[in-house]
Amino acid sequence: MTVIETLPEVTTEAAWRGDVLSQSQDWIYQLSDAELSELENIGHKFMADDPDLRFVQKGDYPLIECADAVKAWGQDVDYGRGFVLVRGLRTDLYSDALSSAIYYILGLHMGDPIRQNEMGDLLDHIYATSDKTMDDPTALSSKVRDKLVYHSDSSDIVALMCLRPAREGGLSCLVSGAEIYNEIVRRRPDLAPLLLEPFHWDWRRQDHEAPANTYTSPIVSMEEGVFSMYAGSLYILTAQEYPEAPKLTPEQIEVLELFDAITYEEGMAIAMDFRPGDIQWLSNYAALHSRTEFFDYPEPQRKRHLLRLWLSRNSGRPVVEGFGKNGVVQHRQAPRDGGAEHADAHFKIREIAVPRMIS
Repeated sequence: MTVIETLPEVTTEAAWRGDVLSQSQDWIYQLSDAELSELENIGHKFMADDPDLRFVQKGDYPLIECADAVKAWGQDVDYGRGFVLVRGLRTDLYSDALSSAIYYILGLHMGDPIRQNEMGDLLDHIYATSDKTMDDPTALSSKVRDKLVYHSDSSDIVALMCLRPAREGGLSCLVSGAEIYNEIVRRRPDLAPLLLEPFHWDWRRQDHEAPANTYTSPIVSMEEGVFSMYAGSLYILTAQEYPEAPKLTPEQIEVLELFDAITYEEGMAIAMDFRPGDIQWLSNYAALHSRTEFFDYPEPQRKRHLLRLWLSRNSGRPVVEGFGKNGVVQHRQAPRDGGAEHADAHFKIREIAVPRMIS
């Protein structure tokens, strides 16, 4: 008789259910008047200085009133529930460039921005420029109105700032990676260890200019007793279209199907309706995120518009080698191959505050 060695469950704050978490607002941080004033003043200074976004440092724009808040947000993201929603910025009174400046400064204090595509963008826009759906392999998730499946992004932290919400829909939904894992351990301890083995992921579909079709990563890292997750079965399944990707085993397919089924069970996720000025800081190691379908206003200046930062964060979190997309991301100072910058590269705040009209 084969004895199955059951993996340990995660018992930290990172293992939560949405139906429990939504009963309180402990995950929302309201900026004080003093913090708001500091951010607006330092944002104007950033605009006047107009630094190169590749090389500006947080020490160039120190925070005093917000210092304790930033420290608390980092604690929540690294060692708590894995996310926090910051509320109170008056983006309806700012230019998009000023909003971007304030956001980028806060990003510098939360981590180090990394490039989000092969063009070198350090700040990206969630702004629909296409009516494609995610069934179309040419669709970019940040440029369509379609719903998104739960997934992880390519950084330690993914941050979203709401400039303008949709006319209808577009809820941001989060689910605890640790709680999904716990449910798999409880229900199918025989399949759970497969999550710690490498899978091939579709890189080309995430970035059309990617230098390779796929990269590899396990879904779960359990290093020095620290749990981390990198998930999104869509990109594992589409990677199967490439000849270099080994075919999934029946057991791998089964654990992916169970993972997705648990993710979408009633009560697992928490949903939030962004208000103008909201910033969501999220650990990609702790929670998966998705979005509901949305419907825009017809006027371009009223369309749903979020700003996105991907941040590398030196929190000392141990992960297995090659985990997530850390092995293929580009840091902000130089392009991947060390050669010339992309012809369409933007590294000034006023330029990068304008969304690219990519379909």
